[in-house]
Amino acid sequence: QVRLVESGGGSVQAGGSLRLSCAASGTIFEIRTMGWYRQAPGKQREFVAAITAGGNTNYADSVVGRFTISRDNAKNTVYLQMNSLEPEDTAVYYCTADWVATATTVGYDYWGQGTHVTVSS
Repeated sequence: QVRLVESGGGSVQAGGSLRLSCAASGTIFEIRTMGWYRQAPGKQREFVAAITAGGNTNYADSVVGRFTISRDNAKNTVYLQMNSLEPEDTAVYYCTADWVATATTVGYDYWGQGTHVTVSS
């Protein structure tokens, strides 16, 4: 069974930095695209960033130049380095994996449980 577990959330003042991590557990052979979404209070969940197994990245316009997504394929882990944080970045951040191959199966559309990020002004 594949699970995504996020860590690294917390509270920070505006202008500060946080680094989120998300590790996929299970007997995993391959993960294609991994990414991050976020959901602010009272708002819909929105895309933040994604990275393919080959390292190609994509970002939401609102985080370009401030956030950096990276991954360690050997550890089945994706990271989100968040710099110059703003109060508008306050949200629950969710890790995703779109296609995961294990020893016995292929699964789609995995989500983590979320980690809270609070940015105060």
